[in-house]
Amino acid sequence: MTKTNALRILEKEGAAYVLHTYQGGALSGKEVARVLGEEPDRVFKTLVAFAAPARYYVFVIPVAAELDLKKAAKAAGEKSVEMLPQKQLLPATGYVHGGCSPVGMKKLFPTFFDDSARDKVIFVSAGKVGMQAEVACADLVRITKGSFAPLAGR
Repeated sequence: MTKTNALRILEKEGAAYVLHTYQGGALSGKEVARVLGEEPDRVFKTLVAFAAPARYYVFVIPVAAELDLKKAAKAAGEKSVEMLPQKQLLPATGYVHGGCSPVGMKKLFPTFFDDSARDKVIFVSAGKVGMQAEVACADLVRITKGSFAPLAGR
């Protein structure tokens, strides 16, 4: 299996990770957790939002949660943010829906991790549908220059 940009960056930055693969295409986050045999609170999805005119933000939250856009806007220091339309994801980030990693996007966007990931080893997309990296969130925060914030609406 070819290494993705996300995996190359994790290695370059000295972040230990375990690669997990699964079959079945772009599954829901909850399905990915089930297929991997992991609790949904350890498997995180990467969402991209924007504020006008073209400021992008990355939010990493548990797969079973929804992104609270008010909390996301507050974390980003914006009045409001909107989810990036799926058709704009690839041009903006270099990733497709279901394979979007917080590591290795075309540009380093401000990145926020839900507080629930603090001090955990979590699963995030490894940059391709069917590939997940199990990695310390502290390493992800360091590599993305990210921060923690309350983001999830339960």
